[in-house]
Amino acid sequence: MKKVQTFLFAMFLMSCLVACKQAPKAPEAKVEDAQEVATQDNATANGQALSINTEKSTLTWIGTKPTGQHTGTLSIKDGNINVKDSQIVGGTFTIDINSLNPTDMDEENNGKLAGHLKSADFFDAENYPEAAFEITGVKAYNPSGDEAAKELTAGANHLVTGNLRMKEKINSITFPANINISEAGVAAKANFNINRTDWGLSYGADESLGDKFIRPLVNIALDLQATP
Repeated sequence: MKKVQTFLFAMFLMSCLVACKQAPKAPEAKVEDAQEVATQDNATANGQALSINTEKSTLTWIGTKPTGQHTGTLSIKDGNINVKDSQIVGGTFTIDINSLNPTDMDEENNGKLAGHLKSADFFDAENYPEAAFEITGVKAYNPSGDEAAKELTAGANHLVTGNLRMKEKINSITFPANINISEAGVAAKANFNINRTDWGLSYGADESLGDKFIRPLVNIALDLQATP
């Protein structure tokens, strides 16, 4: 009997490990009150404004729940990164909420999920068709000596801080990124988690909902390309 109980417990544990999806392993962005943004004139003084290549830049997302996960994309509508003396001194980009596109199911179910995410339950795209990010600071980052941080931020060489606006809420977030600046422009990659409830997107975030619970943490992966 004990062997049977042990076997059943092991099967239960394995099923939980398979079904109970967690947010991807990534650093959670530090969230603070919105910060002052440098004016365009000050940011570009003796510097250069590089245009974000919206065709080569991507934003992907992963949301999870006890029974699985959903993946998808959002399009970057426009933006620029300001560079001075081989350092990023400012910049902004706009995200097209109506471009939200789930990618993990068939066309019909992806369409249903997209419609729900664009509804007032989540982004309310009809009233808030855009989100935006404005850089307020970029500094060098080296997590040497902190093995846990190195594992989570593999390849990161900078910390980026900026104001993220979604719907009516603006918060400052800080996250690690890998940034390379050359004559060809700027290439920046980042992977981090944010808590959607910090922007008032609280639908389904109550754990008492059981299988209908939707985890607050959402994974964001950015790949930005900016050129002169």
